Amino acid sequence: MRKDHWLTRLAGLMLVSYTMLVVGVTAAGTAGTKTDPLVTLSYLNDTFMAQLLGKVDEKLDARDKALSDRLAAQVAEDTKALAEKYGGSAGANASGTADTFAVVTLSNGQTLTGEIGCEVMLRVGTASCVAASAPGLVDETGGAAINGGTALTVNHLYMMTVSDRGVKATADTVKLLVRGGYSVA
Repeated sequence: MRKDHWLTRLAGLMLVSYTMLVVGVTAAGTAGTKTDPLVTLSYLNDTFMAQLLGKVDEKLDARDKALSDRLAAQVAEDTKALAEKYGGSAGANASGTADTFAVVTLSNGQTLTGEIGCEVMLRVGTASCVAASAPGLVDETGGAAINGGTALTVNHLYMMTVSDRGVKATADTVKLLVRGGYSVA
């Protein structure tokens, strides 16, 4: 009888082992699914980190672009303010007041209109006096007055002594030295 008891124990042990094996294989088969992922080091290194770093790069690129756009806008605004204040290249509808002579660049057809007392010296290109009546501009260098439509002489200093007087560019690029209040249109 003792021998049968031993066989029964062996059969029971084998049945329990088989049951545990089946449960283990079943559990291993369900681990690592999409609903219940099994996280491994290779998944973290190969998939998760690549996705995470890709998202971080996208965010950094977007932030860099936003900052770059803000910086470019601020530089353009500051450049325009400095050009108006100190007389850099003048675009359409520019204006300024210069206590000292400032370089103003005009394109063909643009007109610089000066306030009373504004002084202008033609340095590069050709330009003509803009005035509806006489006197147009006072040529301080030559000691005479010029009327509307008269060409300015290079390196002569002209003064606006009456309102609504100016200088019209007749060349592709005209550079003037300007001192005083003015506007460009």
